[in-house]
Amino acid sequence: MPQLIFPFVELDIKYFDLGLPHRDATDDKVTIESAEATLKYNVAIKCATITLDEAHVKEFGLKSMWKSPNGTIRNILNGTVFREPIICKNVPRLIPEGKEETKELEVFNFTGSGGVALSMYNTDESIYAFGDASMNTAYQKKWPLYLSTKNTILKKYDGRHNFLMLLFKDIFQEVYETKWKSKFEAAGIWYEHRLIDDMVAYALKSDGGYVWACKNYDGDVQSDFLAQGIVFIIFFIINLFGFLRRSSGFSLTSYKVCPDGKTIEAEAAHGTVTRHYRVHQKGGETSTNSIASIFAWSRGLAHRAKLDDNARLLDFTEKLEAACVGTVESGKMTKDLALIIHGSKITRDHYLNTEEFIDAVAEDLKARLSC
Repeated sequence: MPQLIFPFVELDIKYFDLGLPHRDATDDKVTIESAEATLKYNVAIKCATITLDEAHVKEFGLKSMWKSPNGTIRNILNGTVFREPIICKNVPRLIPEGKEETKELEVFNFTGSGGVALSMYNTDESIYAFGDASMNTAYQKKWPLYLSTKNTILKKYDGRHNFLMLLFKDIFQEVYETKWKSKFEAAGIWYEHRLIDDMVAYALKSDGGYVWACKNYDGDVQSDFLAQGIVFIIFFIINLFGFLRRSSGFSLTSYKVCPDGKTIEAEAAHGTVTRHYRVHQKGGETSTNSIASIFAWSRGLAHRAKLDDNARLLDFTEKLEAACVGTVESGKMTKDLALIIHGSKITRDHYLNTEEFIDAVAEDLKARLSC
């Protein structure tokens, strides 16, 4: 992928190796250093990283099962994750469902010795940061903002009934009233809290053009909903402790925004593609979709361009994104997208391998830059 950036842009890059061997060698201090550098320079572009399990510790001979780098970085940045779909006209946007098909799945059956449950938490500080980042992004986009919660059911979490503790939605309301209301009104946009059920129904019938602030679980579920290529364009937001990764490299952009609106970390909206890497190690051909990684670079550089008032850099990022979409819409794509279009009728002629796709984007980019 360097051929999409370095031949065209001169960059002073500070590198931080978040690969497992170096994280282990530094006792994971490199992850902390990378987050601190993000705060210093205001823009970071992060590649997909591995969140460890016992098998990884044994495979790589690591000293410890280090924490999720994404979680460590989010905690230091106090950031909010924003996601936006990448739309290509020739890729179907809504996955059809069989009307006659039914599935029954057992969610749980606590018998005998019992089972396990999952809990979550948020600090007031993280909710205030979540609110500021959401308001900031909505204001920059000049789009209305909606916060969705399930406060009618999760009363102890979405709505804490202690007068000393502000409700989740009340914190958002406070941030809006004290910092953003006049700016929103001047921009002709608004903020509104909605029940998650109502918000999902609204999203399905709307044409998009708004920012949707989701809490932990809602953000996770609704990002999957968005990742299927629903036709409207919206942002999904999860708060500090939300954790999302996707195996698909195509469907979403992803970036963390700090409460000041000045510092961001752009990243690929997926985890590492281990299966493809194992094939690559053996010398086999892969067809790995790199669009999310390319958009991590484009969004990070676009933010740098805005901070530096660099019109030429901003123009480059717009053409880079257009080259990605244009390449796919011209029929040149990786196998995952070709499967969506051709299904079981797919042949090798329908898709490019990893390197071929990047080369095709590079050719399209060169043509756009020469205009």
